[in-house]
Amino acid sequence: MANSAPSPLGELANLFFKLGVIGFGGPVAHIAMIEDEVVKRRQWLTREHFLDLLGATNLIPGPNSTEMAIHIGYIYAGWLGLIVSGVCFILPAVLITGGFAWVYVTYGTLPQVAPLLYGIKPAVLAIIINALWGLAKKAVKTRQLLVIALAVALLTLLFKLNEVIALLIGGLLGMVWLHSGEKNDKPGDKANFLIASLSTGATLKASAAFAASASTATNVSLWQLGWFFLKVGSVLFGGGYVLVAFLQGGLVEEYGWLTQQQLLDAIAIGQFTPGPVLSTATFIGYIIAGIPGAIVATIGIFLPSFVFVAALNPLIPRLRASSWTRAFLDAVNVSAVALMVVTTLQLGAATLRLPQSPFVDFLGFAIAIVSAIFAIHFRINAAWLVFGGALIGWGASLLGYTR
Repeated sequence: MANSAPSPLGELANLFFKLGVIGFGGPVAHIAMIEDEVVKRRQWLTREHFLDLLGATNLIPGPNSTEMAIHIGYIYAGWLGLIVSGVCFILPAVLITGGFAWVYVTYGTLPQVAPLLYGIKPAVLAIIINALWGLAKKAVKTRQLLVIALAVALLTLLFKLNEVIALLIGGLLGMVWLHSGEKNDKPGDKANFLIASLSTGATLKASAAFAASASTATNVSLWQLGWFFLKVGSVLFGGGYVLVAFLQGGLVEEYGWLTQQQLLDAIAIGQFTPGPVLSTATFIGYIIAGIPGAIVATIGIFLPSFVFVAALNPLIPRLRASSWTRAFLDAVNVSAVALMVVTTLQLGAATLRLPQSPFVDFLGFAIAIVSAIFAIHFRINAAWLVFGGALIGWGASLLGYTR
């Protein structure tokens, strides 16, 4: 009897659990891996649709890569797919981080994984470059969009703009400039534009309201812990660096639930584990209140992403149908790619340069070049590139090579 084809939910679970295990390198790397799997290999989405999701996701709070996984699950298998894809992408990071938290509390130290990361980081850089090339070819449809992308990248580099502000500047510029060349708006354009404006404005106002309603409690309870991380997850624009600011201001300075050293160790765990960096919440929850604290903190910080995606996803086709919002979305998409390019340049400088030196780390550079050849020319799966990079890093440490 022939084996039946895997169910959509089973496919989503297998794919996003695997990506959660190998997802080193932060959200840009995660998005590159997701694009490789769902656009190039499985063809569940067109690259244009993927870009629409990416652009929209950048305009709402929460971890972009996790929200991309949730979007794709919803599109491929409905409400259950939304839950399965998001949970399976998050779960490996949560389990690994929870294990590290147990080791940390029990033995007072962190495991040494630097040799593995040394080889993984340049391999991940190659994976990002491979995805960026494909996304950029689809996003930069016109010379105007290229100019918008260059302007957003330049503004971000010169003025260190917040990601959301940079995207809104690019989107509004595109909406005015690109739409000026289009005539005869379709019926409903004004309504769709109003929906887009209200949804973005409501998100920003909600962010301000949540930020202003900080708790003043002094005793830690599961309710207080969960509420703190729910607020953070609801207003978190800008990724991991902004998360650090929230945690420092709330957990260390205001409440005193963590020491400065514990926060630094929690951030380190988030950086060298795969998957979303927001799994740092799992580590912190465990330190404060054990396993129940880890569960509550994890649910609190990730739950808003599921809610935001469920609300946003049905609106995206309507935004694409309007000439005004279509121009806005095209410009946001190309601006998001520009921000990914800026981030990749910064990652490349940090990854391929020797510490405290202007010189290139030749072994890291060689890993990146070979990985790029395997990814672009031979289309080797990202999982094998990550695994190979880890082996090279481990082997180099055994031979006494230190960066």
